[in-house]
Amino acid sequence: MVVPKFTRYNRSVNLDDTIVAIATPPGRGGIGVVRLAGSRACEIAAPMLRLKHELEPGRAIFGELIEPCGAGAPARMTTAEVGSAVAGTSGTLASSVPPAAGRTGVSAPHGPAERIDEVVVTYFAKPHSYTTDDIIEISAHGSPVVLRHIVELCIAGGARLAEPGEFTMRAFLNGRIDLTQAEAVRDLIDSQTLYQAKVAAQQLEGALSKRLQPVKRKLVELIALLEAGIDFAEDDVSILPDATILDHIAAVRAPLEELSASFAYGKIVHEGLTLAIVGRPNVGKSSLFNRLVERERAIVTATPGTTRDLVSETVAIGGIPVKLVDTAGIRQALDEAESIGIRKSMEALADADLVLVVLDASQPATKEDEELLRQAASRPVIAVQNKSDLGATGQWSVASGQTPGIRTSAITGDGIADLRTEILRHIGGEAGTQGETGFLTNVRHQGLVRDSLTALEAAKNAVAGKVPHEMLLLDLYNALRPLDAITGATTTDDILNLIFSTFCIGK
Repeated sequence: MVVPKFTRYNRSVNLDDTIVAIATPPGRGGIGVVRLAGSRACEIAAPMLRLKHELEPGRAIFGELIEPCGAGAPARMTTAEVGSAVAGTSGTLASSVPPAAGRTGVSAPHGPAERIDEVVVTYFAKPHSYTTDDIIEISAHGSPVVLRHIVELCIAGGARLAEPGEFTMRAFLNGRIDLTQAEAVRDLIDSQTLYQAKVAAQQLEGALSKRLQPVKRKLVELIALLEAGIDFAEDDVSILPDATILDHIAAVRAPLEELSASFAYGKIVHEGLTLAIVGRPNVGKSSLFNRLVERERAIVTATPGTTRDLVSETVAIGGIPVKLVDTAGIRQALDEAESIGIRKSMEALADADLVLVVLDASQPATKEDEELLRQAASRPVIAVQNKSDLGATGQWSVASGQTPGIRTSAITGDGIADLRTEILRHIGGEAGTQGETGFLTNVRHQGLVRDSLTALEAAKNAVAGKVPHEMLLLDLYNALRPLDAITGATTTDDILNLIFSTFCIGK
């Protein structure tokens, strides 16, 4: 992989240090993993391990975690002592390391040592590792005490605790991954649904970068042609006619506009959406909510006005996280508590990305129903005729002229599959979006693509205004820089700090 040109990531810590962190979530579990990365990883890990075989790159070795003791045991060092420790090697880690006079952090091979745990140790030799450094991963039983002790031993041996996202940051700075792939690592960890994980995995494979590469190449070619026309005008190098320049700009803009349009769907994939279920009392909102959640989450009774507060639950519909909000029935309030619940219902309607207006198909339409449909029309709305199992006696004619088309029965389950399909249709946006790879899911990326499109529009206007090519090039470079910033080729330290600080420690 070609190492990108980037601004050095400027943290207050030394990126050449050997770093350590617990790589598994906090708490107790069957297995816990401690990750140690850097040039001294092998040396620091050696005194605490008694292995059955020598470590080999890419191979897991069974062994024991021991408490080093005796003359060669690593002392608990101060920061000053850590800085003065002798740098180790990055070669193969043996099951025992001969003691060296004055070497801190190496135990005597046959000295007394107390076993703490059984472990599996994996060695990834540079540059074939996640960070391109030497990496030692120690898999122990998932006791927080044991994992913490491993970290303490590593720090005593000369490592320092990793900052949030520092392992992935090193992978980026060393050219192992670009910035879109680094951000995809975080998205993969944060995935709530399998579909989100698949999209993040596509980004981790470089789907967005691959989609941008031909766009950047076309833009760079146009810049090179204009630069050549200016620099070698005296050598009879032809100057591009305006029509040709406009064709080149259009060829760059078209795929960027398609990419920008994909954000409407990508944002929903990344963040999910909120779906409010509203309607008059006793039309079956809570029963429908329970059907979509697939468990008895909301209280259901035959008494109108049972739901007084908002009840929410997040479910996956078509792989998209959807926060369902069950609301109080909207009518003329009978008491203060119901009045507060109705006010919250109207707020939920206003804040929702999508609204389900539930109607009672077994009763004639009311003015309240049509008024509620009109109020919900400011948001994407799906009207649902519930209680279809009781027979359809209502005459539905909505003011907008659109008759509600989804008939359901929360009691029997009829129509629920059709409702899910209709919800997905609203989520999916333009046809074909769900089949794309490399679409935008990140607000930062969307802003940068828009910046590039704005600069290209300025370049188009400059051509129409007969602006000299020297000035036109400024607009084209302004279009190129945001695309570089997406992949990290020209990214400022502030942006990098913001991105990697949101990672968990150990990744």
